[in-house]
Amino acid sequence: MRTPPRFDRGHTDDLMTFLTASPSPYHAVASAAERLEKAGFRQVSETDAWDGALGGKYVLRGGAIIAWYVPEGATSHTPFRIVGAHTDSPNLRVKPRPDSGAHGWRQVAVEIYGGPLLNSWLDRDLGLAGRLSLRDGTSRLVNIDRPLLRVPQLAVHLDRTVTSEGLKLDKQRHLQPIWGLGDDIRDGDLIAFLEEESGLPKGEVTGWDLMTHSVEPPAYLGRDKELLAGPRMDNLLSVHAGTAALAAVATSGDELPHIPVLAAFDHEENGSQSDTGADGPLLGGVLERSVFARGGSYEDRARAFAGTVCLSSDTGHAVHPNYAERHDPTHHPRADEGPILKVNVNNRYATDGSGRAVFAAACERAGVPFQTFVSNNSMPCGTTIGPITAARHGIRTVDIGVAILSMHSARELCGAKDPYLLANALAAFLEG
Repeated sequence: MRTPPRFDRGHTDDLMTFLTASPSPYHAVASAAERLEKAGFRQVSETDAWDGALGGKYVLRGGAIIAWYVPEGATSHTPFRIVGAHTDSPNLRVKPRPDSGAHGWRQVAVEIYGGPLLNSWLDRDLGLAGRLSLRDGTSRLVNIDRPLLRVPQLAVHLDRTVTSEGLKLDKQRHLQPIWGLGDDIRDGDLIAFLEEESGLPKGEVTGWDLMTHSVEPPAYLGRDKELLAGPRMDNLLSVHAGTAALAAVATSGDELPHIPVLAAFDHEENGSQSDTGADGPLLGGVLERSVFARGGSYEDRARAFAGTVCLSSDTGHAVHPNYAERHDPTHHPRADEGPILKVNVNNRYATDGSGRAVFAAACERAGVPFQTFVSNNSMPCGTTIGPITAARHGIRTVDIGVAILSMHSARELCGAKDPYLLANALAAFLEG
């Protein structure tokens, strides 16, 4: 077993930088690619023929990235070690006809993406970010990272029961943000504004994938700065840890018995069924092409997949001090006590006993403690990309993550050490 890693606040500092630079899945994969490029990885196009050269490569498709490192001695049937994660987070997304308003207020029409804690988006300064599709078929990232939008809550004087009966929000009527004053609402105003902000000619944008984000930066919290508050930890915390782990393993110079892989997908929050989601063909296609580029056959592909293991890393629930009864009484994951192993016998998580052994071995190798999460029987748990990955590709998959509070809020909370501990456990797993 390695010596337990001494907490390096530099990793958490870099996570904060990553969160700020990644207000959308498209920005997240660009940020991950930038870090991998510094570690010697190179981008390959899905439309080009691939070779079997050694070293690090990655594919970008929309809000997803698949990266892998072929080490010395790899054969056509060498199995993979995969860290899986997702790049999307619940938020408010701009509709195809975004320009709206009433009673002298200019508004942006939005649609609810995933399952956000709606109240966390009220009275919060919001920016706008995402991808603009241009007339020539290319795309450009856009990030208005300043107070631009706001969803104002109804004053208590006009909702006298809110404190006694709770806040009730209608997703269509109550979540439309304001961004200015005026009665002259014209189609094209928002997109014209984004074109101007991006230095594009008027009329150049023909499509968009835009979403709101809180402009409040991540921050350390607590007496000793032992907590981290920030946006999109579900699940950019895992994307960042997986990227750091893959880069570290690829540059370590160690002999590797497997091919380490990072697979960060989009659309987990709404079911993963897309060409960039875990339930799509992206991961399987990339892994198969890697096998075939190294001269492998379908038999080699089957052998490689049979020996492959995936750690599906996503955030989980830390025990909440104000709602401890909502948790299983014998499983209370705590902040800064290591990553969690997520278990559900109804296959909402993919972990089984053999998967637990794989994760336990990686944590022991890294000198990292780990905890176990099981949901309260009276409160069915959510799910992740783990069961989807296992079923779609026939590979052993284990669900893990970091325990946080305020999951699906516009701003979430975790222990400041846990991201670093997770990255160390993932690196040990990728080393084999």
